[in-house]
Amino acid sequence: MSKENKLSPGLPQGFEDRWNKKLLLKKKLLKVIENNFIKYGFDPLETPSFEIAENIGSFLAEDENNPMSDVFSFKDGVKDITLRYDLSSPLARFVAQNNQDLPSIFKRYAIQNVFRNEKAGNARYREFTQADCDIVGNVNPAQANAELCNLISSTLLECGLKTDQFIINVSNRKIIQGLIKDLKIPDTKQVKVMRAIDKLDKPDFGLRGVEDLLKKERKDKSGAITKGANLNDEQVSKILNFLKINDLNELKQNFKNPLTQEGIKELEDLLEILKFGNCFDQIKTNFTIVRGLAYYDGFCVETNLNFKVKNNKGKEVDIGSICSGGQYNKLISRFKGVDIPGTGVSIGVDRLLFAMMQLNPEIDEQKPVIICVMDEKYLKNYYEILETLRKNNINSEIFLNSKKNLGKQLTYANKKGCPVAVICGENEFKDNKITLKNLLGVKGENNQATFSKENLINEIKKFI
Repeated sequence: MSKENKLSPGLPQGFEDRWNKKLLLKKKLLKVIENNFIKYGFDPLETPSFEIAENIGSFLAEDENNPMSDVFSFKDGVKDITLRYDLSSPLARFVAQNNQDLPSIFKRYAIQNVFRNEKAGNARYREFTQADCDIVGNVNPAQANAELCNLISSTLLECGLKTDQFIINVSNRKIIQGLIKDLKIPDTKQVKVMRAIDKLDKPDFGLRGVEDLLKKERKDKSGAITKGANLNDEQVSKILNFLKINDLNELKQNFKNPLTQEGIKELEDLLEILKFGNCFDQIKTNFTIVRGLAYYDGFCVETNLNFKVKNNKGKEVDIGSICSGGQYNKLISRFKGVDIPGTGVSIGVDRLLFAMMQLNPEIDEQKPVIICVMDEKYLKNYYEILETLRKNNINSEIFLNSKKNLGKQLTYANKKGCPVAVICGENEFKDNKITLKNLLGVKGENNQATFSKENLINEIKKFI
């Protein structure tokens, strides 16, 4: 291949390679998260990466003229298929398809990658791992939603966060929906209003940004324009006044719409059940949380970090919620024609990983012991040592190029982070001995020891 035609290595924007410490931490988090989900009584489910496009729905996009603009869709014969953008829509399809075989209350967890065709940056990826737990069926909503809040707290603590490092914000979408009804905002504008409110706590938004989105349009720092909901001044003023309230009793006294009152009562019931658990002190009511996806219709939750996070350029950024979700009573009815209520939460694993890497957590990497090849004629002996180590569950490898000298082999081992090297030549094999070199020892000290072969395992364990 000519120099001009050589490929340039790189990734599309919003995608990331993960390796070394970051990948090890992610695998650790995934293991902890899954074990905790199982502890709470959830069963696993795995669905395909692709769904039929019309089954996924258009709950994500903000472009009215292109409702599937934020997903990756492809032609598959006569139908379009779409990479899943969340794990809730595939769950709804699965429940509708298999309802007769499922228990009356179906508690499932799923840990899989999802895909979003949107702007990337600041721990926002176009492919990322979600860890979801959902409860589908006729349940006491307060109990089910309290169980999910307890699960969020327990899981994040098991992952290594402390109680003062995150807060679980809860609300109920019916509260703002009642206000929207009182303001006689038409159905065609309601989703846009909800999404505007949901952006209140986003970077560079605040009340002014929400106000712009409730009115004609908002122009961001880059000059990009987002069309607003075109509400009148009175409607905008009443919504902004609502957003300034943070006391449940004040809300109860000032907003009398029956749907709003229903949402307040559901929130009070949730808080009462939460008092029975261990995470009540981490719960905060936040009535501005409505969730951006259109299928939520009751309880909403967003979990935010209490410590600063920096992007790759060292600038402090707000990465948003690391675990969010809510209640959806109509999602499955799109298939069944019968409402089967559901509620769920989703941990953004890669967003959590991005934040936790900045806490510099300790990770037991368990790097392998390296067996150096000093002389090809002793290969059989080296492989005998290798087999002994592996039988004793000790991570180990043999250097795979016997033509390299010892210095090159140790350079490889040091770059890989191996804790100890087995260095045996003619003298060791003749005397039935083993020599170990501590590769993590202090430079200048005696980091090498020779001992009888039968003591190999005991001596190795001193280094790992």
